[in-house]
Amino acid sequence: MAKPKRAPPLTPADGLDWTGAQRQRVEYGPAAMIFAQGDPATSVMYVEEGAVRLSVLSHAGKEAVVAVLDGGHFFGEGCLAGQPQRMATATAMAPCTIVAVEKKEMVRHLRARPAFADSFLTHMLTRNIRIEEDLIDQLFNSSEKRLARTLLLLARYGEPAASHRALPRVSQELLAEMVGTTRSRVNFFMNKFRRLGFIDYNNGGLKIHNSLLTVVLRD
Repeated sequence: MAKPKRAPPLTPADGLDWTGAQRQRVEYGPAAMIFAQGDPATSVMYVEEGAVRLSVLSHAGKEAVVAVLDGGHFFGEGCLAGQPQRMATATAMAPCTIVAVEKKEMVRHLRARPAFADSFLTHMLTRNIRIEEDLIDQLFNSSEKRLARTLLLLARYGEPAASHRALPRVSQELLAEMVGTTRSRVNFFMNKFRRLGFIDYNNGGLKIHNSLLTVVLRD
């Protein structure tokens, strides 16, 4: 199985240049709703600081978490492809600073700033690859491997100092929704990972060691 890939954050150093773009910077508190599934899709948003959870609700009332995005990531970009409504609900997981750019202004800025457009396209294509990998993960891998992969992605596996970065505060209920299993199974595997030295957690903090990758790569 391939190592988990994460869409790299897009920062000013990577070509993120808002010069000349009309935008709105909004602060959200923890658990605040940024937009709801079914709302009109009229803008593209960028996580400047904080972490955002994207979740979908089925007609039967079942909720699933499809992504957790931290600083340097875009969301709501479906409007650029003609998506009329939000396909997911976006919720702040921590105090967040969100940059919102209206669809027409984003299109104009992409055309006016080729370097920005190139960086944005690379960022979104990498995230699409991640989504395809998530689908394959759900179809073919056990809940234990899916949980290990999710934790590594949340910990930004492969980025500099990833093993020393604190994860966003994530409950076992949320992890269960992301992985597609029950909280009891998540609790079982988390205890197993800690016993094997793959993770450390106490007082709400969670640290992921790169050795957790052995669970993902194991046949």
